[in-house]
Amino acid sequence: MRNVLPSITAHRNAAASDTETVPVIRNQAGKDLTDRVREIRDLLTTGLVERDVAVRLALLAALSGEHLLLVGPPGTAKSFVARRLRLAFADASYFERLLTRFSVPEELFGPLSIKGLEEDRYERLTTSYLPTASIAFLDEIFKANSAILNALLTLLNEREFDNGDRREKTPLTAVVGASNELHEGEELDALFDRFLLRLHVGPVSKEAFPELLKLRDGAEPVLPAALRLTGDDLASVREAAGDVRVPDDVLALLCDLRDWCTAEEIPVSDRRWRKVVKLLQTSALTNGRDAVSVWDCWLLQHCLWSDAADREKVYDWYASRVGAERKESSQFVRIVNAWEGRLDRDREVQSQMCDPEGNLLYVRENGESTPDKVGQARRDGEALFVAPDNARTNRRRTVDKTNEEKGYTKEELAKMIVHTNQGDSYFEEWRDRKAYLEDTDNWLVIELKPAIGPTKHKSAYIESCLRDLGEHRTEIESRKTGIERQVESFEEDIRGHLWVTEDFAEPASRGLQEAGDEVERLLTRLARVTKGFESLPREEEFPPGTLTAAEKEKVTGRRRPGSRTSSR
Repeated sequence: MRNVLPSITAHRNAAASDTETVPVIRNQAGKDLTDRVREIRDLLTTGLVERDVAVRLALLAALSGEHLLLVGPPGTAKSFVARRLRLAFADASYFERLLTRFSVPEELFGPLSIKGLEEDRYERLTTSYLPTASIAFLDEIFKANSAILNALLTLLNEREFDNGDRREKTPLTAVVGASNELHEGEELDALFDRFLLRLHVGPVSKEAFPELLKLRDGAEPVLPAALRLTGDDLASVREAAGDVRVPDDVLALLCDLRDWCTAEEIPVSDRRWRKVVKLLQTSALTNGRDAVSVWDCWLLQHCLWSDAADREKVYDWYASRVGAERKESSQFVRIVNAWEGRLDRDREVQSQMCDPEGNLLYVRENGESTPDKVGQARRDGEALFVAPDNARTNRRRTVDKTNEEKGYTKEELAKMIVHTNQGDSYFEEWRDRKAYLEDTDNWLVIELKPAIGPTKHKSAYIESCLRDLGEHRTEIESRKTGIERQVESFEEDIRGHLWVTEDFAEPASRGLQEAGDEVERLLTRLARVTKGFESLPREEEFPPGTLTAAEKEKVTGRRRPGSRTSSR
């Protein structure tokens, strides 16, 4: 008995928020859509070797109102996929045809009505032909000539057929097209674009070949009537799919992918991008979710290629971004790298040091710092002086006051004779000797080198850096949370996904683990950078002597230790 119109009820999604619901489409027996489709998929793949992906894509195409193109050599079970697909639908009419360069419209759309011609009407008898089929297989579809191309394009896209002066609705659910090779010539681009899902089908692999040899011809699988999908089921699925959310991270991924396709010169029409979104919504709905996930985007590899090499490139692009939130890891890496570089520069920059009073400091020969710009010269550690006025040697020869800018040590001064009003005497016996040595005017002085040390940074600068680092930490932690959510839903979303094959689970899991590890490393690096900025030397908030304690309290709003707050 034909199923009644399926009911659509609101079902709480455990992974969604309290305000989000996911439609559950049930048949008359109460079985929900996901369980039905999974059972149908498993039955359709019974007895097939390495054609699981082809069957999955064909079934999803039918549920989405799209078509599937299979490209591969003869004898690779392309027609078998279409024949299996028709088993999924109740009362499905099936049409199959091999096209050649000499195919005429009558082969696809039916012969002209003789009676119609007698009555001056140009009509076709479409019963049992493509305009009345719900599932169709068109082999060597790119052999379609101009005589049938326009009608075929309208039928594929609008599900309508121009029969004489009438445009008739058709019951077409999906077409599986096949070709031994891709099309050549711009006149077939529009036909190629009508197939949203595309799959290259090759011979069975070496590993699976023994399994192929063991197969025995047998009857096709039998699907119970209650399990098969009806026209009402399809209408409900397509209506409900339109309400499935497309989150920001998925939209961002699609935008990035479009830019990448443009750069790689992979042509993708705007119409195809819109159809891609509907396909992803259908994927999410049939998996029991109210929002598209990045895992549904696994299907993109089968939607966006023009040749086999492009499919692999699209897959590699997607696989490298599995588990990513809106912000890509590379962006956070660049941010952390930039902050590490800034910290290194701030640590390395040096300037002249100051004492607590704000005076510039210089370095004496012994390494001590002093606010004096000049200091006493030394030779081999001995302090140097200039000679007293009119100092002479034993030979009564006047000495050079500065010893050619080399100065004199105390020992060298002791050998000089000093002329005074009281008479001459050796420097060592001179009564003013001590006062002379202590008078800095008598020192041989040199300009001291500035005392260089790490630059003290303004507190406002450091605090600004710390605020920015805090914001970046929040963003990276948000990414970490997003990855953790995906890890939590991984088993449910991937292991039980209707359309994603199991061989994707391992690289997807590895990608999530790598993304999580990278985030942890970034957070660790960011913590080190934050600590580094916190430890940078700071300028004193109020240099000595600039403000009184009361004025500082007024500016900062902080009370002095021990001060009292007045009460009214």
